[in-house]
Amino acid sequence: MFKSFIASIFVVMIFLTGCTSDADVASKNLSQAADSFEITRKITFYNGITGEGILVITGLCSLGNYDAGRELSVTCKTGPQEYKKHFLGLSDNVTFIAEQVDGAKADPYHYRVIFKPSALIPNVDIQ
Repeated sequence: MFKSFIASIFVVMIFLTGCTSDADVASKNLSQAADSFEITRKITFYNGITGEGILVITGLCSLGNYDAGRELSVTCKTGPQEYKKHFLGLSDNVTFIAEQVDGAKADPYHYRVIFKPSALIPNVDIQ
């Protein structure tokens, strides 16, 4: 069963390979690397009315992908098993810029697939 699952993933990946450009594949791989805390980012929050920076976060950070409207969460890895999460409200005059600080290798010919078996097994706390 596991072999058929892996085979079906490869079939889907081969099918999708013809639908994207090299830049799309590299971009997706870079995003996955950043979400795995492998790429240093600098996120600057900027007030468009005053022209001033409000906050700068630099580090191994992942931007929230499923945040509510007008909200951004930033999760940063600060140690081997330590993380910090920041919630920031966005408004008509406050925006952000996320920069990748250093260059990173991204293969435009191969999709990156990350399996994390530990994410499938829930960590249950009883209160």
